[in-house]
Amino acid sequence: MMWSQTAARAWCGVASVRVTAAYAVILVAVSLMLTGISPHARDVVVSQMSTNLHNLARGHWGTLVGSAFVSEGDDVCFWLPGLVCLLALGELIWCSKGLLVTFAVGHVGATLIVAAGLVVAVESGWVPFSVAHATDVGISYGAVCVLGALTASIPPSWRPAWVGWWLGVALVTTLGGDFTAFGHVLALVLGIGLSFRLRSIANWTPMHVALLVVGAAFGYCVLSGSSATAVAGGLSGALSALVVDRYRDRSAVMSR
Repeated sequence: MMWSQTAARAWCGVASVRVTAAYAVILVAVSLMLTGISPHARDVVVSQMSTNLHNLARGHWGTLVGSAFVSEGDDVCFWLPGLVCLLALGELIWCSKGLLVTFAVGHVGATLIVAAGLVVAVESGWVPFSVAHATDVGISYGAVCVLGALTASIPPSWRPAWVGWWLGVALVTTLGGDFTAFGHVLALVLGIGLSFRLRSIANWTPMHVALLVVGAAFGYCVLSGSSATAVAGGLSGALSALVVDRYRDRSAVMSR
C-alpha cells in the first residue's frame, strides 16, 4: 500500500512537469546517439542542425527546432539537473503550454534576431564571412528566456535586484564574447518582457524555492561562461536597479 501511494505521488509529480521530463529524456537520448557515432559523423550532424547563416540562407528552417535538442559537448548529464530544475519551475508556474511558448520565444526569437544582426555585420565587413558557418546549437537561448520569464513571480521588493543582477551578468559577458553572448542578452530581455503576460505565483513553497536556487545557479553558469567579472557585473546591475527603483519611489511620493 505504501509503495503504491509513493508511486502514485511520483507519477503525479512527473505528470505535472511532463514537458520538462520529455525534453530531458530526448536530450539524453540524442546525446547518447551522438556519443555512439564517429567524431566525423557527429560533426556532420551538429553542422546540419546548426542555426547558422549558411543553413538558414538555404532554407533549412527545421534547424530552429532541431538545434534545441543537440549539444556540442558530451557533458549533458552534468548540466541536465540544473536545466530540469529551471524548466520544471517554469512548467509548475505556467503549465506545459506556457513553458513551451516561453522556451520557443527565447530559442527561436533570439536566434533569428542574432542571425539578422550577423547578416548586417557580415555585409558591412565587421565580422569575417566564416561566421556564417559557425556552430550554433544547444539549449541556452531557451533556458535563459525561461530564467528571465520568472521575473513576474519574483516578489516586487526583490524584482529590481533580480532584473539588474541578470542583466548585469549577461551584459558583462558580451565584452569580448561572441554572438552567442549577445543572443543570451536578447533571450533574457525577451523573457523579462514575456514574464508579465504569463501566470505568476505569489506564495513560494519550499519546493519552488529549491528549484529556483538550482535553476538560477544553472542560469548563471550559462550566462557567465568563464568570465571572472560576471559577479561584479551582476552586483553592479543589481545595485543600479535598486538605486533607480528607490529614486522612482521617492519621486512618486514627492509628486503627490
